[in-house]
Amino acid sequence: MISLDNIGISYGGWTLFDDISFLINAKDRIGLVGKNGAGKTTLLRIITKEQQPTSGSVTINGECTIGYLPQQMRVADTTTLVAETSKAFGEVLRIEAEIEQLTNDIASRSDYESAAYEQLLHRLNECNDRYHILGGDTRDADIERTLLGLGFKRSDFERATREFSGGWRMRIELAKLLLQRPSILLLDEPTNHLDIESIQWLEEYLKVYNGAVLLISHDRAFLDNVTTRTIELSLGKAYDYKVPYSKYVTLRAERRAQQLAAYENQQRLIEKTEEFIEKFRYKPTKSNQVQSRIKQLEKIERIEVDEEDLSRLNIKFPPAPRSGDIVADIKGVGKAFGQKRIFSGAEFTIERGQKIALVGRNGEGKTTFARMLIGELEQSEGEIRIGANVNIGYYAQNQDDLMDGEFTVFDTLDRVAVGDIRTRIRDILGAFLFRGEDIDKKVKVLSGGERSRLAMARLMLEPYNLLVLDEPTNHMDMRSKDILKSALQRYDGTVVVVSHDREFLDGLVDRVYEFRDGGVREYLGGIYYFLEKRKIESLAEIERRDKPAATIKSSNTMSNAGKLSYEQRKEQEKMLRKLRKAVESIEAELAEVEHQIAEYDQRFAVATEYNAEEYKSYEELKGHYDHLMHEWEKASYELEITEQS
Repeated sequence: MISLDNIGISYGGWTLFDDISFLINAKDRIGLVGKNGAGKTTLLRIITKEQQPTSGSVTINGECTIGYLPQQMRVADTTTLVAETSKAFGEVLRIEAEIEQLTNDIASRSDYESAAYEQLLHRLNECNDRYHILGGDTRDADIERTLLGLGFKRSDFERATREFSGGWRMRIELAKLLLQRPSILLLDEPTNHLDIESIQWLEEYLKVYNGAVLLISHDRAFLDNVTTRTIELSLGKAYDYKVPYSKYVTLRAERRAQQLAAYENQQRLIEKTEEFIEKFRYKPTKSNQVQSRIKQLEKIERIEVDEEDLSRLNIKFPPAPRSGDIVADIKGVGKAFGQKRIFSGAEFTIERGQKIALVGRNGEGKTTFARMLIGELEQSEGEIRIGANVNIGYYAQNQDDLMDGEFTVFDTLDRVAVGDIRTRIRDILGAFLFRGEDIDKKVKVLSGGERSRLAMARLMLEPYNLLVLDEPTNHMDMRSKDILKSALQRYDGTVVVVSHDREFLDGLVDRVYEFRDGGVREYLGGIYYFLEKRKIESLAEIERRDKPAATIKSSNTMSNAGKLSYEQRKEQEKMLRKLRKAVESIEAELAEVEHQIAEYDQRFAVATEYNAEEYKSYEELKGHYDHLMHEWEKASYELEITEQS
């Protein structure tokens, strides 16, 4: 469908990538991955012909249509949500108008036997067929389904597009793109402006989409759920794997290990051969053997090991000064802007050392609450009491608005740093991959990922004991997100994080607060526990909506008495069986790993020499054991909570 042949991009004397070739076939589900700055967005722009390659070519099948969602775009603000979304059906609307014109022409004529009349009928038949193929019959239903799936409410449909924020405008463009049903969807970070529910809806949509999908994303769970093929851009080269992201990570590590082993073996062979040649080069009795070895060396096809990009963040948050046991006490808090109420009745306590997530659909109040917590906004009702000795560090979602584009990278930190920390600014920037000339770049020329790193670096300038992070992983590449997550797990302070990235939140937070339908609800568990509970609650909501009023009243009475309906009990029992099976499975694997570790311990106790390979395997096994213990604790906790509910 689309063929990229020997694509290269150079800027002056610097090469971004070189000699990249691959095919995109119908129905492909491809994840395009790589660190920030590897050229992923550039490659999409080359496919759409928005940018010309320095070398190579792109061949597109004549019938192939391309839908492209860039990271940033301008959206029309002169119409309503539904009217703007309907523009996706431009051809349908044109055909609709032609059908109406043809129908009127046919009705006004009486020359039923003429060729012209027959031609009109033939054209009307063609238009009707095309209209059905393009989905004209279900246009309104498709628009409604797509907009609701992306998080809009029916009450939004007639709102002017200028009333929506940038993130919601991006959703409008995504809706138009999905409704156009192109042969291939090119999506550049489509989840950046979506909440968890909308991401899950988009996952299901893309799984059954009738065309091909090529997407850039740093959301590991999204990639695993949607893609079946992974193309990595690294150090100017492309590596193609016919597997989803998580399997690609494993295969990449295995491939590099095999390359290194083969390379080392070949180097030993070459070294021994060269030693033989050098030793016997001038001995006549060995001349035939020397010549044979020289020819052997010339014939060897030298193994090359793929270069590895070893640049990585080095994040370690300063130790948190001790605060009071109660970091924040939230009592009956709510917020309204004029007549528009965002949420009310928020009632919970944040204790020292907790790591909590704020989740929910966009517009439900997560960022608003975060800004109230740091004192940037005043609540409309209730009280927020910040505990003793609490020092708050804040990472805002809108970093572009908070950093002056005319300042350099160095100046951005230098202007807010105080005291001895100013002597360590270059070290801090180096830890966030700003080195050499990078620190003199102006903020306005930085990529989204670089701005995110710079904003995170500002949090290192002072030892905070409460970090409030609003979408910290937007624009971060996969490796940087993993390192940030690990640093936050080790951080001994309190963390409140707003995020829609399930993989990032998993294992990081121990409770979830959901902002939904004007209220705030607490879930004592991790993010996947919350998502499972939400599925059950959604089923119950659907069941209640489907029942007549009398049945609902009866059901509510039963619920108030602490009883569950048959369907709810059945769903809960199914969940319990699943959780028990997961716990038993992990326990069985733990027992096996414990047995293997014990065998290693016995061997090492009587060993007379150090075996590096065995010790490496032993360390990997212990790491796997720690991971299993974490999974067992999480599964056991979820089972306990579900049994009590």
